[in-house]
Amino acid sequence: MEEIIDAVLKLLLSMVLGAMVGLERRHKGQIAGMRTFALISMGATLAMLVSIYIPEKLLGLTENGDPGRIAAQVISGIGFLGAGAIIQMKGSVRGLTTAAGMWMTASIGLAVGAGMYVVAVIASLLIILVLTLLELCEKHLFKGKEQKIVRLKVNYIVTDASKYRQCFSDAQVHISDEFFRYDYTLGTTTINFMVRSQDKTDFIGLFDKIHATGDVLSLTLTNEVNN
Repeated sequence: MEEIIDAVLKLLLSMVLGAMVGLERRHKGQIAGMRTFALISMGATLAMLVSIYIPEKLLGLTENGDPGRIAAQVISGIGFLGAGAIIQMKGSVRGLTTAAGMWMTASIGLAVGAGMYVVAVIASLLIILVLTLLELCEKHLFKGKEQKIVRLKVNYIVTDASKYRQCFSDAQVHISDEFFRYDYTLGTTTINFMVRSQDKTDFIGLFDKIHATGDVLSLTLTNEVNN
């Protein structure tokens, strides 16, 4: 009975710690929130409990047992779940931080299952510290600069994008990367420009200059999200 109570308390603790991390992610607008992170943490804890239970209780192996065998699969298996949290959006990536948080939360669940309560609590607090304090530091370091994506679609196959680059240069917008997608059936080209600009950049004026180059089908401006 005592072992059952201990296991339930571990599951409850891992649920709380996972929900703490999930609350921060949900606050940032991520799909994976409190429920997802709580389940990940609890699942990892349960995997560790089973990993300890099988060699010690079922097999009676107190010295030669390997309680880390099942738990080790959690670390590799969580990668598939984390990959699902990463959404590639034709040049931009969303969900990297959430995927990393999932992996870390699973490790916290394993720590709780192994009885490392203090380490698990401190790790949870450090995760929240990283997701909040370091974000403020990044915003301070890059204050006044915004990372955006300009998606340009033109009605021909682009072999030289220098005239578009010149438009960005004239507007003092720095291009950090470019992605091209050709549709030879329709004879169109889609270019994603990863740009860094001042927060007061006149993108309407920039779009007018790009449109004046001719054959422009569409222009889209989006914020790059890497949370």
